[in-house]
Amino acid sequence: MRRPRLFGLLLGAAALAGCSLLPTAGPSLRDIEAQEPKGGPPRFALIEIDARSVAALRAVPVEDFKERFAKFGLPPKPTIGVGDTVAVAIWEAAAGGLFASAPGDAPAAGAHSIALPEQVVDADGAITVPFAGRIAVDGLEPAQVQQAIAHRLADKAIDPQVIVRVVKSVANTATVTGEVQGGGRMPLSPKGDRLLEVIAAAGGARAPVYETFVRLSRRGVTATMPMQTLVSEPAENIYAWPGDVMTLVRAPKSFSVFGAAGTNAEVNFGSDRMNLAEALAKAGGLQDARSDPAGVFLFRHERPEAVRALGPRAAGPVPDPDDSVPVVYRLDLTKPDSYFLAQDFPVEDKDLIYVANARFTELQKFFGLLSTLTSPVITGVVVKDAVH
Repeated sequence: MRRPRLFGLLLGAAALAGCSLLPTAGPSLRDIEAQEPKGGPPRFALIEIDARSVAALRAVPVEDFKERFAKFGLPPKPTIGVGDTVAVAIWEAAAGGLFASAPGDAPAAGAHSIALPEQVVDADGAITVPFAGRIAVDGLEPAQVQQAIAHRLADKAIDPQVIVRVVKSVANTATVTGEVQGGGRMPLSPKGDRLLEVIAAAGGARAPVYETFVRLSRRGVTATMPMQTLVSEPAENIYAWPGDVMTLVRAPKSFSVFGAAGTNAEVNFGSDRMNLAEALAKAGGLQDARSDPAGVFLFRHERPEAVRALGPRAAGPVPDPDDSVPVVYRLDLTKPDSYFLAQDFPVEDKDLIYVANARFTELQKFFGLLSTLTSPVITGVVVKDAVH
């Protein structure tokens, strides 16, 4: 009678030990489903990946240049600004005029003309023209400056005609910096230049397009967009404005995989976009001997606008300090339609994918531990009986 009792005690001890000492790669499906602490708010929102949640996430507006900078419209006509270098040439209609024998007269410009030395627009926004004095040019088009100079000289020169040319513009430029081949201030042409044209003029991006983001700052408004979007969606390739600052940032997207997946590692996207089906395939799929296909989870700090789109199911958890909400999405791969849903569910940068162990795996571990604990005892009993 002692042997069965002893064996029962060992089984009970092994069962108690198995509840807390079994090694595991992470929480089980039941652990995640029962995440609400007693007497407190839920620590995260658990959202089923279904047609409703996929549609809600796809309807969330993403940051884009077309809408963010819509109020600016087409770029203004190029004007002269402080720091620009301008050249002024003046013609008179007949000989013996004001500039007929002026010092520095350029013969190539004509018998009754003068080409003034190039000059930089001063901080007061003006240039100096002999016999006309200081001429305000800041914010004016070359044609307007020509008229202003001709008006000042009308009663001094013989039917003066003026041409003003911008030799080097500082005001009508956009700055390209960051992960770019050349960089610096890029002059904008009067016809208008789009963002990709300005970036190309700076030598283009150093990194692959799908790893590069463009951060555009314009008159107090800043937005960031994948460069791949500018390439694939022409409407987002908006016109550059004078004073724009474009910073190219290299930021390879990646996601992390844990649990009963083919590999546990950080995995790079290798492209601009990725869905959950592609991410699982890139991670080696699920391990047949360990995984619970009903327990594929994606952990993400979700944006407030996405939480609002998901509705009451995501409204419970307390937001983080940055206003993001911890959300866990669950995919049940035992359902045939889940593979279509996985193809439509977007994976975002720094997402975490976790594949839970199957219950049978935990049972195997328990019996393995039980065998480890009971084998020495059973062996001793057998040896004792053999001796006696």
